[in-house]
Amino acid sequence: MTKTVAVIGAGPAGLTAAYQLAKAGVAVEVFEAGDAVGGMARSIPLWGQIVDLGPHRFFSSDPRVNRLWLEVLAGDYDMISRLTRIYYDHTFFHYPLKPLNALAGLGPVEAAACVASYLSARISPPADTSGFDGWVTSRFGRRLFEIFFKSYSEKLWGIGCDQLDADFATQRIKKFSLSEAIRSAFGGGKGGRHKTLVDEFAYPRLGAGMLYERMAERLAALGGKLHLSAPVEAVLPQGEGHERPRLRFADGTERSFDHVISTMPLTLLVQRMGAPDEVVAHARALRFRNTILVYLRVAAAALFPDQWIYIHAKELKTGRVTNFSNWSAGIRQGEADTILCLEYWCYDEDPIWREDDAKLIALATREIAATGLAAASQVTAGHVLRVPKCYPVYARGYKAHLKPVEAYLSGVPGITAIGRYGAFKYNNQDHSILMGLLAAENVASGTRHDLWSLNTDYEYQEASRITATGLQLGP
Repeated sequence: MTKTVAVIGAGPAGLTAAYQLAKAGVAVEVFEAGDAVGGMARSIPLWGQIVDLGPHRFFSSDPRVNRLWLEVLAGDYDMISRLTRIYYDHTFFHYPLKPLNALAGLGPVEAAACVASYLSARISPPADTSGFDGWVTSRFGRRLFEIFFKSYSEKLWGIGCDQLDADFATQRIKKFSLSEAIRSAFGGGKGGRHKTLVDEFAYPRLGAGMLYERMAERLAALGGKLHLSAPVEAVLPQGEGHERPRLRFADGTERSFDHVISTMPLTLLVQRMGAPDEVVAHARALRFRNTILVYLRVAAAALFPDQWIYIHAKELKTGRVTNFSNWSAGIRQGEADTILCLEYWCYDEDPIWREDDAKLIALATREIAATGLAAASQVTAGHVLRVPKCYPVYARGYKAHLKPVEAYLSGVPGITAIGRYGAFKYNNQDHSILMGLLAAENVASGTRHDLWSLNTDYEYQEASRITATGLQLGP
């Protein structure tokens, strides 16, 4: 009998798992709560153009992920030269940091103070590096931490950097430090550059979501089923007279499958599946951060060269600005106007989450003008999109709550949790794709990949990268 699998969510992790299962001959059905595929990496039409939900570049050094990406897109991508900067104190600094650029922008007095602070941290590093503030300070010094990391991180997470776990730094900044940046700037080191220093990335010609739209088409061609606007209310484990796990839908109906792969928020999955009270209490202690995306249509063909800019100015509420005119030419669809996206992060209880759209557009218009990136008079239209539960919050102590939840789910047969939402991991696209690949292998072939141990700083056996002509193996 053919194995049946339900996949909850058509984002990068879920759709990849479903596609791989369909290729292996498994009868798979995907249930997506929204009306489109791609999750946070989907693309949407707007003002005659195509935009993403903020900046979504693709870069991976894992050959398995890169081969799948190339297989699905079949050459319909461009290589984009990356330019990303930080806006601080009315000045733009390159990111990743370039020492000469950073010190020149800060001015001689502040630059000298930053160098002294860095040397002090090297001589006498912080005693506690388990938090984000201590971890970054030990690698950049206190002053550079406060200038280039503190404000942005506190906007993103809504908590002080002393309350943020160092896991955020180890997964996103990894082993990058000021000394490494200096060696890179002057051609030092062993020739290998840190992963965060990638200056070119592959991008689908019709937006990040093009990959997942193509994947959904291939899934259907293989006999897989995709149900959009089909939210799953609960996943019920086997037991109580049922030999297989079940999905319960909003209308009360239930369906059984041999296996369920879930990318729904881990907190909701556990609370609704009848887990023990102690496990539910741990799940409720885990939090997600929401994103408000405010798109502005600007009557200008070329505003600034960056794909995105981090906003470190404390007086501005936005944390990041994306300029969609600097990605693939295909997403502009021949339109001359520029579409910008300003991001605002919040929790459910924050007033801005319920703010009127017109007020949010007015706020974004004022703030983009304050940066000097565009004039308020150039903004001709605005659009607001709210994305709940985007970021798993790595608050100090979060692992003490996450580990019991992982342990519980590991003991529940027939249910696998993956993805940024599903595994409570701050994934990039490539990491979620890899989780989908490995989850499919576990289900279809009986392998025993430990998906809980897979972090964004995983090491791969063989390095590769995508180039304009395809896959290149090796450094």
